Amino acid sequence: MTKEILVSAEDEETRVAIVEEGVLTEYFLERPLQQRVVGNVYKGRVDNVLPGMEAAFVNIGLERNAFLYVDDVVEQQATDEDDVPEHVRNESIKDLLKVGQEIIVQVAKEAIGNKGARVTTNITLPGRFLVLMPTVDYVGVSRRIEEEEERERLRQLAEKIRPRNMGLIVRTVAQGKSERELAGDMRFLLKLWQKILHKGRSASAPGLLHRDLGLVSRVVRDFFTEDVDRLLVDSRHEYERIIDLLDYVSPGLEDRVHYYDRRESPLFDLYGLEAEIEKTLQRKVWLKIGGYLVIDQTEALTVIDVNTGKYVGTTTLENTVYKTNIEAAREIARQLRLRDIGGIIIVDFIDMDRFEHRAEVVRVLEEELKRDRTKAHVLGLTQLGLVEITRKKVRQGLDEVMQKQCPYCHGRGRVLSEETMAARIRREIKRILRNTSSEAVLIEVNPAVAALLIGAGGSNLKKLEKETGKSIYVKGANDCHIEGMNLRALGARAEVEKRALPVQTGDRIEIKVEEPHVNNTGDGIARLEGYVIDIEGGGKLVGEKVQVEVVKTFRTYARARIVL
Repeated sequence: MTKEILVSAEDEETRVAIVEEGVLTEYFLERPLQQRVVGNVYKGRVDNVLPGMEAAFVNIGLERNAFLYVDDVVEQQATDEDDVPEHVRNESIKDLLKVGQEIIVQVAKEAIGNKGARVTTNITLPGRFLVLMPTVDYVGVSRRIEEEEERERLRQLAEKIRPRNMGLIVRTVAQGKSERELAGDMRFLLKLWQKILHKGRSASAPGLLHRDLGLVSRVVRDFFTEDVDRLLVDSRHEYERIIDLLDYVSPGLEDRVHYYDRRESPLFDLYGLEAEIEKTLQRKVWLKIGGYLVIDQTEALTVIDVNTGKYVGTTTLENTVYKTNIEAAREIARQLRLRDIGGIIIVDFIDMDRFEHRAEVVRVLEEELKRDRTKAHVLGLTQLGLVEITRKKVRQGLDEVMQKQCPYCHGRGRVLSEETMAARIRREIKRILRNTSSEAVLIEVNPAVAALLIGAGGSNLKKLEKETGKSIYVKGANDCHIEGMNLRALGARAEVEKRALPVQTGDRIEIKVEEPHVNNTGDGIARLEGYVIDIEGGGKLVGEKVQVEVVKTFRTYARARIVL
C-alpha cells in the first residue's frame, strides 16, 4: 500500500495530509493563534477540590481551569499504544490534593466546548521509539507489535535501559531496533524530564514547563515510519527542520523527504485534496457504490446512518444491502480518522437478515479500525441492530477546528420557515402599531418573507392595514436573515413613504433585468433595494443592464419604460 505525507506550511496555518492509496485518510491543521496544548506540561495551582465529583480544578494559566480527575492522580494515564495494567485505588481526591497546592500536570485532553482541558499528574514524554513515564514503575510494549518473540526482546531491552523507579512504553516504530537506538532515545527523554523538573523548582504557578512539539515535528515523530513512501513539504524552512530532526530520530528516512516548489501549483491541489477536505465538513458522504452516509455529531455522541441511495444492486435486495454495508464499514473507519471523531459513535447499518452478513460487516469495521492510531473499540451489535463504537477523544474534531457555531441558528441546524416568520412579523407589526400614534411603519425583511407579507397583488398587506388602520410598508432585502426584521421608519405617512420607495415618478436609472414577469412574460422584473420595478418590454433583456424611466410608483412596486 502506497502511503504519503503532504506538508503545506504557510504563515497563517500549517496543514498535514496523510494519503493512502491516493485517498485522504488523516488531516491535521494548526494555526499560530490556536496552538494545541495536549502534551504540554505545566506547573499548576489547585483552585478547587470537589469530593462529590472526585475531581479538582487546577489553574494552569489557560482561559479555563483544567479538570483533574482522581484516577488521573493515582493511576497511569495510558497512551494510544500500550498494554498498561490497570490499578484500582481507593483514595479520595480530598486526601490527595489541597486547595492552593502546586503540582506538575500534563494536558491529556484539549478543552472542548465549554469544558476545560483535562490534565493528569502522571507525565508521559513520547520519543521516537519510547515513551518515558517518570511517575510509574513498569514496562509496556505496543499492542501493535504482534510477534511474541519480538515483544519479549523489546521488553527485555526496555527493562535493561529504563531508569530506576520509572516506566517505559515501547512504541510500534521500535520494532526491529537495536539496544543502542533505544538507549539513545532514552537518554534524550531523561534529559528532557530533568529539564522540566529543574524549571518546575524555580517557576511560579501557573506556568508552562514544557511545550510539546509543533505539528510538523509531531507528524515526523509519530507518523513518518518505514511504511511511508515519501514526505512532500512545500516550505524550505520546514524541509530543513525535518531533515535536522531525522538526523537524530531516523537518518535512513532522509532520502524519502522531498521539497516541493509551490510556485508551480499548490501542493494540495496537485493531489486534489482541497475538495476532499471540503467534503469532511459535509453531513452527507457518498459511497463509491452509490449509497451514502449521514453523519450527525452532538456533544455527547455521533450518529452515522447508512443508506442505499442510488445503488439498486444487480441480484437480490439482501445482496444489495450487504454490499452497501460492507463499503459503508470501510468508509466509516476512514471518516472517524479523517474527521477525528471521538467519544461514543452509534452506526445504524441497513438491516440484514443473515447472521453471517452482520458478523462480516462488524469484522470489516474492526479490521479497518486497526489502521487508526487512536484507540477505537467496536462493542458489537445492540438488540436494535445498531453498532456501538467508542473512540478516544483527545482533541477537538476537524469540524470544531475549521468551523464555528452558526450565529443564527446557534447549532440547531434549522431556521424558521417563511410562513412562520411572516406570521410572527405580522404579530410584531400589530404590537408596534398598537403602542404608537404614528401613521405609518416601514419594516425590512428577507425577500421570501416580504412576498408572503405583501401577498398576491398586495392582498395580505391591505388586510393588515385594514386591521391596524395604519399604512404599512414592507421592504425586501437580500442581506436580511430569514429570521430577521429591521424597523426602518415609524412616523408620518409622507415621510415613511419617502423612505420606503427608492424611486419617484420621472426618475431615470440604470438597472439590471433579473427575470421575466410571471404573468406577463413580455415585461421584465428588476429590483432596487428589494423594491420591484416592472419594466415594460424588458422580458427579452434578462441579464442585461438597461436605462429606464419610472412612470408610476406603487406601495410595493413601480412601473418603468426603457429609455432608448
